[in-house]
Amino acid sequence: MSEPGKSIWSQKYAAAISGTRKAWQVMLDRGPSQFQFWLIALVIGIAAGFAALAFRKGITALQGLAYGTQDPGRIHSIAEALPWYWLLLVPICGGLVVGLILHHFTDDGRVRSVADVIHGAAMEEGRVEGRAGLASAVASLVTLGTGGSSGREGPVVHLAGVISSWVSERINADGITGRDLLGCAVAAAVSASFNAPIAGALFALEVVLRHFAVHAFAPIVIASVAGTIINRLEFGDITEFSLPLASALEFYVELPAFLILGLVCGVVATALMHAIFFAEDWASHVQIRLKLPRWMRPALAGALVGALAIWFPHIIGVGYETTSAALTGELILHEAVIFAVLKVVAVSITIGGRMGGGVFSPSLMVGALTGLAFGLIATGIFPDVSGSHTLYALAGMGAVAAAVLGAPISTTLIVFELTGDWQTGLAVMVAVSMSTALGSRLVRRSFFLTQLERRGVRLAAGPQAYLLSMFRVGRVMRAPDSPRSAPAEQCWELIEDGIYVDANATLEAAMPLFDKAGIVFIPVVSLRGEGKPPELAGALFHVDALKTYNRALAAVSAEEHS
Repeated sequence: MSEPGKSIWSQKYAAAISGTRKAWQVMLDRGPSQFQFWLIALVIGIAAGFAALAFRKGITALQGLAYGTQDPGRIHSIAEALPWYWLLLVPICGGLVVGLILHHFTDDGRVRSVADVIHGAAMEEGRVEGRAGLASAVASLVTLGTGGSSGREGPVVHLAGVISSWVSERINADGITGRDLLGCAVAAAVSASFNAPIAGALFALEVVLRHFAVHAFAPIVIASVAGTIINRLEFGDITEFSLPLASALEFYVELPAFLILGLVCGVVATALMHAIFFAEDWASHVQIRLKLPRWMRPALAGALVGALAIWFPHIIGVGYETTSAALTGELILHEAVIFAVLKVVAVSITIGGRMGGGVFSPSLMVGALTGLAFGLIATGIFPDVSGSHTLYALAGMGAVAAAVLGAPISTTLIVFELTGDWQTGLAVMVAVSMSTALGSRLVRRSFFLTQLERRGVRLAAGPQAYLLSMFRVGRVMRAPDSPRSAPAEQCWELIEDGIYVDANATLEAAMPLFDKAGIVFIPVVSLRGEGKPPELAGALFHVDALKTYNRALAAVSAEEHS
């Protein structure tokens, strides 16, 4: 009796395996169904949430070893009691470890962060670098655990992108599916990091995908909720910052003051971004001038941060303790101003020195300090019509962060979710709108898009600006043996006149030649090295380039409105 039963179960098992393989092959060939996609989004959300949790736990564990406390809200109080040489030595050692990691596991010694995720979403079908991304996460963990003055959101977002990219490669996801899965991972990571499910979902849409397509909303929300649940299972339903009392506007008389605060915060945010870019350029210049190995750059940056921390330990780490002090009004005017300036300096050194980390948490601290300083002045001048100066700190925190991230919607919501204060939304929204409007005109829309612009990636102007750079001339040209190709004699005449394009160039480089020369086709050549004549590879016709561009624009528009 046992043999027939065994045979039946063996047949069922074989049938189940066969069915699973067929379903997998169908998903690889046709893409996942809606149910499968939502299930994958949930799995990615859980994985990204645990990755964010592990990253946060790793920082606190390393911080405990380095400074004697695992509480990021007490690190500068503890650091004040440590010997000066310890405050100097810890960031140096951390920077040295970071430098060695980046030297061996990245091709350029640069930490990957949010800007690279945005680039992956726009131009790499939702994929980001795996090896360099994992190395960057470890390097940023070391930086934040050893006193680096930056934030944890940048490396967490890229780490989540590594997870979604791995899944996209396994299921052979197309561009739309890959981007949606990337958005799911980012939303879960942000939600798990800050216990902010609404802001996490909107951050993925507003900052990373840069559209609000309906088809992407549901899976991203599912992933964001999964990340939040993971956070709350570990830390409970608590906010990052606690405010003393709910604030209220004094009969709306203060609204003009918040308009002015928004403009001030826009200027401060711009100063923060330009300070980071200046520090990065200056550090690169010094590195080249002194012929320093690239692994030494983070160590030297750590030495500068450590030297600054000897007198001002407030700049160590993400700065939650000082931010909380600003939001609760525990600082006086000159402290708020000095700490804001020093934080800008410390963040610039950390990121410019390629130690790793993000800019969101530092921008929250700088914004809270800026808002507090403004509020102390405003309430001191007009005490009869003013509310609490801590309300200005809350509005300033959101205003600076929104201008840096170029994300007014998600930043406004994340400020509410970080503080739990939903009664002061009008003040925060007014300040955020003014700072974002000003800041987006003083840089290329945001810190991340300006970073990409400095690397030659033009995403800030929209798809019409960067789509041409995604297509190689060799993919669009007509081969010489094509019946519709250009005559070889005419091609060589144009080549002799200096009118040609390399087969490896992009349409972005080729399109201006059509307008300049007023011709319908451009010869495409393969350059064989210095001193050797070029080889005719084909011809790029203006109409073919325009068709390719129009199809790409139509695809982007269809995705954004689906």
